Amino acid sequence: MYTILAIDGGGIRGIIPGQVLLTLEEKLAAQVDARPELRELYKDRPVRLADFFDFFAGTSTGGILTCIYLCPDQQHPAQARFSAREAVDLYVEHGDEIFDIPLWKKIQSVSGLLDEKYDATELEKALRRYLNETRLSELLRPCLVTSYDIRKRRTHFFNQKDARELGDAYDFLLRDVCRATSAAPTYFEAAQIESLNGIAYPLIDGGIFANNPALCAYSEVRNMHPELTAEKMMIISLGTGSENRPYTYKEAKNWGAAEWVRPVIDIMMSGAAEVTNYHLVKMYEAVRRPHQYLRIQPTDLGDATADMDDARPQNIRALVQVGKETARNCNDQLDQLARILVEKRISDLGVLKKPAAGEPVA
Repeated sequence: MYTILAIDGGGIRGIIPGQVLLTLEEKLAAQVDARPELRELYKDRPVRLADFFDFFAGTSTGGILTCIYLCPDQQHPAQARFSAREAVDLYVEHGDEIFDIPLWKKIQSVSGLLDEKYDATELEKALRRYLNETRLSELLRPCLVTSYDIRKRRTHFFNQKDARELGDAYDFLLRDVCRATSAAPTYFEAAQIESLNGIAYPLIDGGIFANNPALCAYSEVRNMHPELTAEKMMIISLGTGSENRPYTYKEAKNWGAAEWVRPVIDIMMSGAAEVTNYHLVKMYEAVRRPHQYLRIQPTDLGDATADMDDARPQNIRALVQVGKETARNCNDQLDQLARILVEKRISDLGVLKKPAAGEPVA
């Protein structure tokens, strides 16, 4: 079974899937400890998500999480550097800095109507702290991170496999990948980044067309491995909570361009995610494998707001709580998933060649 992990966009709401995956990683560690086949392997290395999924995909905040989960350790390049807890801490510890609006910026942008709402400096600093000079090609697993090229007017996918096999024209600094995929219109200015061979790309958030990247991941895996059909894939898709703020006819009927900007972005991103989920549900029902597609999406944000940029301390705490509650509500599913992933890990190790002396274990 080929396993895919896909994570939606959603700004600060990335805390929610981050908390769910923290719980999953803890369950994986417990399963590993109970299995003598793996206990010895993990005696001197931590259990990380990167060891248990074959392919990762992310949009915006999900793209950032993807890159952090797959970032290699500098001293042990075959191992993941960050735990799931350290990944979600990017938002919990630095969210209020990333989504802080200095008074001058608020005045200049008219709260995001005439210019981007936030200066990207703090986001870029946080990404540099986490990712340093790591390249896309160095990530531990094949992955796809979405963005959109506003000059060429077409989608742009950052692809670890292409970066590794096709060279510098397809390779980027990982912090630039994260900056591009999270350049949400009206929130952050478009990202002007360069590939490692010096080609410039003006990019914005991939959420404008694929806020839920699970279907993109499916298509990419099918292209990489034509023999893999839906029956042979398992997709775990994590949402960041539904953006379901209602807009009444009475308030919207006379809106002009300025008033429609934010609602259109909200509706477009949530609608795109819903369409992707619809297609995948139907696809897996058609092949009679509905259990091989798991969508984890909180239906109630509780005391948290749905705003992508609400990084007030009380909202961050509320989002952490939503993530924990979502994991509790899906406890049986996560237990079963952990068992499946551990069994797959044991099976994969059983068919791998014995490492030569000094060669890292995959």
